[in-house]
Amino acid sequence: DGDLQTDGNRSGHLQNGDLVLAAEGMRNEEIFRIIGAQLAEIGDQLDKEIQARVVNDLVQHFLNENLSREEITRCLSQAVEGLARAIPSDMEQEKALLVLAMVLTKKVANRVPSLLHRIFSTTVNYINQHLHTYVVRMVSMPVA
Repeated sequence: DGDLQTDGNRSGHLQNGDLVLAAEGMRNEEIFRIIGAQLAEIGDQLDKEIQARVVNDLVQHFLNENLSREEITRCLSQAVEGLARAIPSDMEQEKALLVLAMVLTKKVANRVPSLLHRIFSTTVNYINQHLHTYVVRMVSMPVA
């Protein structure tokens, strides 16, 4: 129970003619959906604030095959932190950094689709290095 099936649906069993899904798996899935929706809403707001120059500069760094994984992660980190300075102070700093990293990832991949793998793995690396504790805390918090 709670395992994903090959079609992407949750497994379950019939009880009194109704499909019963694993409660814990559904609760976690619901939490992830709520968190995802909140982050997407913030991302849509921040998306408008990111200047094309920032994205173009980041694309150029990602296209430079001579940069090491650490150097490219540092470039992403600098871009995220630079943009975060303009974020309203009422937004949680870690949340802003997380959303900015994800929005930049989307913008770079949309601009140059061939960079999708590199920008995605760099963003995961950035989040693991700088925001891992925040993400773990966010997932374990009760959702209002």
